[in-house]
Amino acid sequence: MTTPRAHDASARTAPATRPYRLVLVGGGPRATYLLERLSATVDRLGEGRRLDVRVFERTGEFGAGQAHSPTQARTSYLNRIGCQVSFAADDTVVGAGPLRPEAERPTLHEWCRRRFAETGEPDFDLAPEDWPKRYVHGLALRDMFDAFAADLTRHPGTELHLHEAEVVDVEPDGDGLRVVTKDGEHYPADEVVLLTGHSYHDERRAPAGRRLAELAERGGARYVAHPYPMTVELAPEHSGPGAVVGCAGMGLTAIDAVLHLTEGRGGTFHEEPGRGLVYRPSGAEPAGIVAFSGSGLFTFARPDNHKPSSGAGDHPGTFLTEEAIRRLRAQVGRPNPGGADRPAQLDFEQDVLPLIVLEMAHLHYVTLFGPGSALLLTQRALPGYLAFLGGAAGPGEDPGRLLAPLDGAVDEVADVLAAVLDGGLGLAAAQRSVSWPVRDVLLHWTDTVFGPAVRAEVERLVDAGEPVRPVLDGRSSPWALETAPKGNRFSWQAAVQPVRRTGSPDEFRGAVLEFMADDQTWARQGNLRNPHKAAADGVWRDLRSVISYAVDHAGLTAESQRCFLQRYVRHHNRLANGAAPEIMVKIAALIEHGLLDVGAGPEARVALDERTGRVVVEGPHTGYSRPVDALVEARMHGFDPRLDVLPLYRNLLARGTVRLWRNESADGTAFEPGGLELTADFHPVGSDGGTDPRITVLGVPSEGARSFLLSALRPNANHYVMRDTLTWLDGFWRTMAPENHGS
Repeated sequence: MTTPRAHDASARTAPATRPYRLVLVGGGPRATYLLERLSATVDRLGEGRRLDVRVFERTGEFGAGQAHSPTQARTSYLNRIGCQVSFAADDTVVGAGPLRPEAERPTLHEWCRRRFAETGEPDFDLAPEDWPKRYVHGLALRDMFDAFAADLTRHPGTELHLHEAEVVDVEPDGDGLRVVTKDGEHYPADEVVLLTGHSYHDERRAPAGRRLAELAERGGARYVAHPYPMTVELAPEHSGPGAVVGCAGMGLTAIDAVLHLTEGRGGTFHEEPGRGLVYRPSGAEPAGIVAFSGSGLFTFARPDNHKPSSGAGDHPGTFLTEEAIRRLRAQVGRPNPGGADRPAQLDFEQDVLPLIVLEMAHLHYVTLFGPGSALLLTQRALPGYLAFLGGAAGPGEDPGRLLAPLDGAVDEVADVLAAVLDGGLGLAAAQRSVSWPVRDVLLHWTDTVFGPAVRAEVERLVDAGEPVRPVLDGRSSPWALETAPKGNRFSWQAAVQPVRRTGSPDEFRGAVLEFMADDQTWARQGNLRNPHKAAADGVWRDLRSVISYAVDHAGLTAESQRCFLQRYVRHHNRLANGAAPEIMVKIAALIEHGLLDVGAGPEARVALDERTGRVVVEGPHTGYSRPVDALVEARMHGFDPRLDVLPLYRNLLARGTVRLWRNESADGTAFEPGGLELTADFHPVGSDGGTDPRITVLGVPSEGARSFLLSALRPNANHYVMRDTLTWLDGFWRTMAPENHGS
């Protein structure tokens, strides 16, 4: 329960004798989106009212910020296809207010097409489903920021000031606020919106970073706490020829670093007959790049997207639904110490994960066998699922404990298909023995495993009553799927750890390459036709909002939320938030070449070799050990003002302007993930429990209570990024122009 301070939002009014002073701290993508809505609604500013807007961006990259800087390395890619990125509100956004003409609110793909027509630059020559380079997104953000800024200042009562400066504090100043910059300047403000994106941890404050930094110093290696901007942090003098670079992390940041150190140094990729994509070094690369992480695996390739960009084709969920989460809370939820009005808390592994695994398995098999199998599969799984929601299942450790009835149904389908294929059972007799459409399921399975040409031949033979098996014998799947009806079984363990954890470094490397080749092929089959990719994409992306519904705002117990963040967010990142196939094939080519070394395997660690005094990366499961000359922290850090390298939030925390969000459970345990406690209107809760409506915090700092917040604005989706912006805008216009509010 939070209480307002003296500065109550309902009592605030804009000054009549001077401009209202609005300050935006952070000039990246969220500032672009905010300016879009502010400029589109600026006509609400009443006659005689004036608005003074100041935007502070420490990098000077207005519109883009550092993460999407137009000047960044050309080897980094955006993790979203171009048609799924936008910059402005559209008609799906509830309560957006006046919308711009469609020509003034392009998707990133549409912006690129226009720019390609103007320049002929190949990086702009993109299809809707292509993955843009990240600097291209930065160029578009800067362009749209400039357009929205110009639109804002067309109103005679507005002024806009851009400051290339780092804000280090926001102090109370009488009835207003004072924004303090690193160079000691002070700017008065009536209202401040904090739009800061991701930063990183100061290794002196974070225990893990401090350990790596100290090891590097003792072993004579260079430690890089954050690899961006890569042209500076990964400069050749520290990671050039002769140097071995240790890369802590194997996610998107690590992929950026690896490509910058190779392709960014002049190396090239080429298709060779019989070998596929191969890497040809330039000679300017490091001697080696040792990539390591807890799993020992890079993120999996994102599948080709075959779903409409509007979201209309997203998987709706059969078992993993918000209603299921509500029923679980009612039946097995733990009391929330915050009070009866707070949702009962769940345990992610006990209560939510079994639903995720069931949903993945069900979608996997419906994708494999087709919609004709869906009713059978659903009916078989339903009794156990309903009993689980009712609390009858009791606690258990197996995340697949709801799968047995589903597996039984799959066995039935596979046995019938095998009998028909082998000629032991005619199609008519097979259909009389079961309730599901055998012909439809057989043809869909054939299409999924072998492709449309083989399906057509099987269809002809089946309809003619001729043997089918000769057509399939000895034939491999072009999609790297198993060719027997009983194959392609879903396994949660195989989904998250598809490579055996033991063996020599060379054996592990070979297993990684083998899996990456299959994963590439699965990705090219797409997120609607490949069972593996459909299950991951359909659940961990399309149903991410349901997972958030279960997790967010203390929906889990304190210890369970800690486990979710440490383990299952990583699973999400590998399964459904990886890089594009064309990126991952480059990573595989670098491993094949030998320049990129993954031999350390799972659970690798950094240590000091007592004999040589050098820093080494060691693999406990593979017996690997290799010295490194540079150690790069290539993992994104969660927001935590106590550890942040920038002082702004530390200063706000020290003064009591903000406080950490805290998840408390009835058993007395508590967890502080690092995010700030905010009201429903995104105002910070201070150390005294009061709120200050003059300050609004949007984005990353709220990720303690909320999950999956790293996202560019998506069109045609009533996207949460724009909804959050509108929450601020609504309060802003209530203050600035109450007489025109809602107009």
